[in-house]
Amino acid sequence: MEITEVRVTIRPDDKLKAFASITFDHCFVVRGLKVIEGNKGLFVAMPSRRRPDGTFQDIAHPINAPMREEIEGRVISQYLEEAGSDEGISQSAV
Repeated sequence: MEITEVRVTIRPDDKLKAFASITFDHCFVVRGLKVIEGNKGLFVAMPSRRRPDGTFQDIAHPINAPMREEIEGRVISQYLEEAGSDEGISQSAV
């Protein structure tokens, strides 16, 4: 399975940096991933929903470490690329 597209929407927030979607093999998309600034740096949270007891349950998630690393690496890389270009635009406009 190959990640064929990553889309990132930057958020103006201290912790929640962006929402992302990833497409696998040009035919299956997962939306609602989040790029979050944690205590140890950026990480990707999988799409989740709130349960009646107030806890969260992942809707979709990788089942092994290599796939989690691939998803996180691709999403964070795309986020950094787009965040850098957004900063360049806003700095040049000032």
